[in-house]
Amino acid sequence: MKNIAVFCASSPKIPGIYFEDARKVATYLVKAGYGIIYGGGGAGLMGAVADEALRHTGQIKGIIPGFMVDVEWEHKDVEDMVHVETMHKRKELMVQQSAGIVALPGGTGTLEELFEVMSLKKLGQYPHPIVVLNTAGYYNGLLELTNKMVEEKFMRPVHNEMWNIVNTPEEVVPAIRNAKSWGEDSIKFAAL
Repeated sequence: MKNIAVFCASSPKIPGIYFEDARKVATYLVKAGYGIIYGGGGAGLMGAVADEALRHTGQIKGIIPGFMVDVEWEHKDVEDMVHVETMHKRKELMVQQSAGIVALPGGTGTLEELFEVMSLKKLGQYPHPIVVLNTAGYYNGLLELTNKMVEEKFMRPVHNEMWNIVNTPEEVVPAIRNAKSWGEDSIKFAAL
């Protein structure tokens, strides 16, 4: 079974539309036969993804740093839970054990995870699909920024093809399946 890493918010205070879409994404991933790897939290979109995967008897694995366990952020019902020492190790394992990334709306942690994996892909170190769910236009600002990066020659136009931006949960699995191949030979484009 291929695992998809899901990056997403841990805040329980965000608008309900983001929770609805997070649950739908988890449902579609499970029904498509994917396992889910996520940050191990029990609240926010993390909790919603885990709860929905469990509800559909899907395979879900959490990876969480010890300090988050200490403050009781860990999801109590996810049996496959890996405790690590640092946030860096958490992200490293999520990326290493995944065959694709889905980024749901999130804060600085989600953006940091997304940008690192985009950098890895640009350098030919992560050949798998990256799908960004743009619920309610959440990532419109990111799209403007990456287009500006291309316009001002910080990136080549091909670098804006490293990921797929989708607007609905229904588009996530097809975007994973139809993602453009991006192998190690793509590193030749990184610095151009």
